[in-house]
Amino acid sequence: MSTKIQPMSRRTVLKGLGVSMCLPLLEAMGADVAGAEERNKSKGKSPAAQRLAVLYMPNGVNPHAWTPTGVGNSFELSPILKPLESLKSEILVLTELMNQQSIEGDGHYAKVAPFLTGTHITKTTGSNLRCGGVSLDQLVAQHLGNLTQLPSLELSIEPPTTYVDTNVGYTALYGSHISWSSPTTPVSRELNPQLAFDRLFRSTTGQVSKTSPKDRSVLDAVMEDARSLKTQIGSADRLKLDEYFDSVRSVEKRIAFDAARRSGEYHADPEALKEIDKLGAKIKDYYADPKVHERIDHTEQVRIMFDIITLAFWTDSTRVSTFMFGNEVTGKNFSFIPGVSGSFHEISHHQDDKGKLEEYKKINAWHVEQYAYLLNRLRNIKEGDKTLLDNSMIVMGGGIKDGNSHSPENLPILLGGRGGGKVATGRHLVYDAKTPLCNLYHGMLNVLDIPTLKFGDSSGALAGLTDPNYRGKTA
Repeated sequence: MSTKIQPMSRRTVLKGLGVSMCLPLLEAMGADVAGAEERNKSKGKSPAAQRLAVLYMPNGVNPHAWTPTGVGNSFELSPILKPLESLKSEILVLTELMNQQSIEGDGHYAKVAPFLTGTHITKTTGSNLRCGGVSLDQLVAQHLGNLTQLPSLELSIEPPTTYVDTNVGYTALYGSHISWSSPTTPVSRELNPQLAFDRLFRSTTGQVSKTSPKDRSVLDAVMEDARSLKTQIGSADRLKLDEYFDSVRSVEKRIAFDAARRSGEYHADPEALKEIDKLGAKIKDYYADPKVHERIDHTEQVRIMFDIITLAFWTDSTRVSTFMFGNEVTGKNFSFIPGVSGSFHEISHHQDDKGKLEEYKKINAWHVEQYAYLLNRLRNIKEGDKTLLDNSMIVMGGGIKDGNSHSPENLPILLGGRGGGKVATGRHLVYDAKTPLCNLYHGMLNVLDIPTLKFGDSSGALAGLTDPNYRGKTA
């Protein structure tokens, strides 16, 4: 007997004790989605739901190994950008953008706080922070946040720094925030992957029980609802649900394994090793290695956060997210990368030393590799006739170009995804020197159908963002 397919709302959720799980886009939601698309078209808006994420990388980049050769679609990726080779057609590399309002002040703090506002921050050593504007992500959340469970999702893997840098007269809090809901209010970031996961799926957050299996897995809590749903949808949708459930289960397990690994409890539990066989030999070997704690490897923690962003976008739980790889001036140790030793901040002050520049390049390439991981995750998820990446704009960049000079000119900026089909990717675009970074944000707001006459210090929407024939400067 064939399954009778029941029409569903895009807002259908699976419910269980303390759990409310949003669903990915299913064929059974077609009528509801088509109706929303038609309404958007009639209003002159993009039909598909669009997402925005901004990833911030601190301490600048090796200036000799970042910029691609060639312009337009005839470009070759630089050594740092090589991890994006398979995604070359999905990205824009934007050269010569500048955050003019951050040129004054110290080397770091005045550069990161206004990264998404394009404003001038007020110098202070206290808690009376003033960034001067609302950040791009929060402006988008004001327009789109009412359509989703969470208006926005802010993540990081490093707690805010609260000391006062007496050398420059700034509170280090300025170096810990890129997201501002008002000129004086930075948005707090979630650092704990478990709590970030719980924000998506649990009606209450907090300490997860270690004794109750039902508390450990959100899938167990909604299983009854899930079985009922599967009787109402077609075979293609059942496959999509299984793919989604597998992803959720994988993230749950990895959160638990990573927490145990970082707390030093992991390899004492042989049963836990058996549990991750499905995750592949490479991950299993990583966790089984007794020296794992000596590496202080941040990769898995970052990728779990990126998988949480993926789940949030996939289920339309939010359409806006930011992630900070670390605070500006972070001294994170990257010795888990072969050929690198020492503090990231110290290495970024390379003073043209060839050895430090090589280490700097490797750290930068690691950041780009994680960016590629997120783009690939989004590209591999179908959403109608597009992919999740097609319906997203994922920015990665930093507030300074070179950690040695602290210059906010010619910033390292990447944009991945097609913004619902409007953004023309697969190009390296070179602009006139000191082109406002906010011109990019202005253009992105246009893509998101959020009307604006000006954002920050923008002089208009960034040229060529949506024009596939635009090549920018040729030299």
